[in-house]
Amino acid sequence: MERVLAWYRVGSSYGAVIALVVANAIPLIGVLFLGWSVWNILVIYWLENGIVGGFNVLKIARAQGPDESLLGRMTISVNGRPASAMAKAALIPFFCMHYGLFWVVHGVFVLMLPLFAGMSDQPLGSSMTLSAGSILFAVIALAVSHGLSFWLNFLRGGEYRRVTAAGQMFAPYRRLIALHLTIIFGAMAILVTGAPAAAIAVLVAVKIALDLGLHLAEHRPRGATGAVIAG
Repeated sequence: MERVLAWYRVGSSYGAVIALVVANAIPLIGVLFLGWSVWNILVIYWLENGIVGGFNVLKIARAQGPDESLLGRMTISVNGRPASAMAKAALIPFFCMHYGLFWVVHGVFVLMLPLFAGMSDQPLGSSMTLSAGSILFAVIALAVSHGLSFWLNFLRGGEYRRVTAAGQMFAPYRRLIALHLTIIFGAMAILVTGAPAAAIAVLVAVKIALDLGLHLAEHRPRGATGAVIAG
C-alpha cells in the first residue's frame, strides 16, 4: 500500500496537473461532441510531441544539476568556460537533430495514415478528415499546459537544480514512447476494425490516464518509492 501511495504522491504543482487534465480533455470533448476524427487526434498528439521537444531544449539549457561524472564536486573549466556549459553547447544541437528525426518520422507515419488505413476493407468515412481550427485550438491548449509545467515545476519548483543537461536530454523519450505507441496502435486498430467514435473516446481517455500517471511519477518528491520516470 505504501508503494502505491508513494507512486501517486503529488510532487507536481497542482496548477500544472489541472492544466494537463483540462488540455487533454479538449480532444475528448471534440471526439464525443464535435465529431473529431481519429486522424485529427493523431495529428494533435504528434504536434504535442514537437512542443515537448521545444520545452526540453529550454530544460537542457537551464539544467544545473551536479554532474557526478566530473570527479565528485570539482568544478572543471576549459579555456575559462565551465565544462557543463560546453556540454550544453554540444548536447542541444544533438538533441534537436536526434529528437527532430524521431518527430519527423512519427509525423510522416501520422500524415500518411490514410494510405495505410486504405489497405483495410473498412470504409474510412469521416475518420480521415482534418479540421485545422480544431487542431490549432487543441495544440495551443496543450502548449499552455506544457508551458505551465515548465514554469511551475521546472523553474519555480527548482527541478532545474536537480537534473543534469545530459540526463534531461534523454528525459522525454520514455514518456513519449509509452504514450504514443499506445495511441498509434490503438488508432490503427480503430481504423482497421471500423470501430465507432466511442472507441476513439476510449483511446483519448487512456492517453489522459497514462499522461497524468506518468506526469505524477515524473514530478513526485525525491525519496518516494518506485522507479523514477524522468521528463
